[in-house]
Amino acid sequence: MRVCFAYGRSMKEGPDIARIAALIGDPARANILGALMSGKALTATELASEAGVTVQTASAHLAKLEAGGLTSARKSGRHKYISLAGPDVAGVLEALMGLAAGQGHLRTRTGPRDTALREARVCYNHLAGARGIAMYDAMLACGHLTETAGDIALTGAGADFVTGFGVDLAVLRRARAPLCRSCLDWSARRTHLAGGLGRAMLSRIEALGWAKREKGSRAIVFTPAGGQAFDAQFRV
Repeated sequence: MRVCFAYGRSMKEGPDIARIAALIGDPARANILGALMSGKALTATELASEAGVTVQTASAHLAKLEAGGLTSARKSGRHKYISLAGPDVAGVLEALMGLAAGQGHLRTRTGPRDTALREARVCYNHLAGARGIAMYDAMLACGHLTETAGDIALTGAGADFVTGFGVDLAVLRRARAPLCRSCLDWSARRTHLAGGLGRAMLSRIEALGWAKREKGSRAIVFTPAGGQAFDAQFRV
């Protein structure tokens, strides 16, 4: 009897994943979190529209998400802006999207927007989709990145490459955020580049005019010339 009791107690110790799962599992809160995967900070009114609920209901959901450590809020003037609490939250959401897609749990039929999202999209603050995977694979193949047991590092040759691409590595290395992180792509369930470098690479692609974010969507649309330049830069 004492053995069974000890086993029952041990099962209750450790991280409380049920609490986090319950926060994400509510359909309205899942829609709110999905909208914040764009990387933008949004107001409660904007998130209420995304979730299909009233502003009052959205505010109640947001209070729970903030208390659970999944979102953070900041005030600017009269407005309060909500964003994901950090890249760890975004990584969990992206992985859950991949699990849901892999099991065939899709909320809408496949259409043009789905195709665009699979091609290129913003994942919190970095490039995901086929383009993001292609960039990561090319940098890995060229020796610009190394991957060991899921840990990604920038090589000396990689530092020269991204500096030549226009990324200020000195600024990135002074930041508190990790330089390189792996993120599992939900649409292909393969790795793309996250972390400070992933964010900087996407910003540089946008600054060069190769691509822009589609309004009201996470999709990133490459221009014909931008797509060719991307392919040449990353040897796609």
